[in-house]
Amino acid sequence: MTLLIAVFAAIVSTIIWYVGAPKSRKLYVGVLTLMYWGASIMWLADAIMEYRELGAKYFEPAAKDMLNDSFLGLSVVALGLIIWLIILLIKDPKGVIRKVVKEETED
Repeated sequence: MTLLIAVFAAIVSTIIWYVGAPKSRKLYVGVLTLMYWGASIMWLADAIMEYRELGAKYFEPAAKDMLNDSFLGLSVVALGLIIWLIILLIKDPKGVIRKVVKEETED
């Protein structure tokens, strides 16, 4: 499940990056995309190693394991979004935070 969730997040972020190509550079969507593709590659390597260990039983996970993997996958997606938002707030490509701070210091 973690691999599946990470791949879906990577595909969606790649589509968003590609569709908004000129604007996506300003908003650092490429960074988000690379994080999700990196997570997908990591989970793929994990799945390959687990398949080597378990064999055909790898494809018969227990419901509890699937639920735990789903929570882990969603946590990875959420952490990626949090990191991307922090980068976005620090870089402030549209100058929104600078405008707000400047207005508050003038008052």
